[in-house]
Amino acid sequence: MQAKILIVDDESAIRQMVCLALTQAHFHCLEAADTIEAQSKILEDKPDLILLDWMLPGQSGVEYARRLRREKLTQNIPVIMLTARAEEEDKVKGLDSGADDFITKPFSTRELLSRIRANLRRAAPYSLESLVEVEGLALDPSTHRVRAGGRELEMGPTEFRLLHFFMTHPERVHTRERLLDGVWGNNVYVEERTVDVHIRRLRKILTTSGHDRLIQTVRGAGYRFSPRS
Repeated sequence: MQAKILIVDDESAIRQMVCLALTQAHFHCLEAADTIEAQSKILEDKPDLILLDWMLPGQSGVEYARRLRREKLTQNIPVIMLTARAEEEDKVKGLDSGADDFITKPFSTRELLSRIRANLRRAAPYSLESLVEVEGLALDPSTHRVRAGGRELEMGPTEFRLLHFFMTHPERVHTRERLLDGVWGNNVYVEERTVDVHIRRLRKILTTSGHDRLIQTVRGAGYRFSPRS
């Protein structure tokens, strides 16, 4: 089955160029010029991944990414932010909004397809893995749900994978490089700084149940997941 990719960009020339590349790579392409049209496309035919431009008329891509992460229907769909902004501060802002990846314009077709495939692989369900539980924090790979204290915690696909990695590899100190390899795989475009951004987002989600304390910073080394202080 062809993966469905939704391109949200107000420049028709960019949508056409990207759509042509996706079609040639055997993806099914959906297009939207703004967030209103994007929402309509999502409701009609839920995509497997969203390419989202930073600068859009009406609602910006950053604001829309936050909305996608809040809503049940779209919270697990990978989002790649497309932008002409190349500063690290802008990348962090994009990732903080809920995007899973970031690609700077102009980009090559080869790089775009590589990032799309990497994000789709990482978003695949862990259907054969069993539930993991640590101090009342329960993660179920088969249903892609995380519960704590009787309530479900909402998080994006990257935070889910990061938490799953931590919970299945406790009590060890993981460098940023090790986390990139274990959570992001062989996507060479992801920077080590990205790890810090997603850990900060994951901690914020876990704060509501008090489980943020399980993710410990080991100064000069990396991060550790442990119920022991």
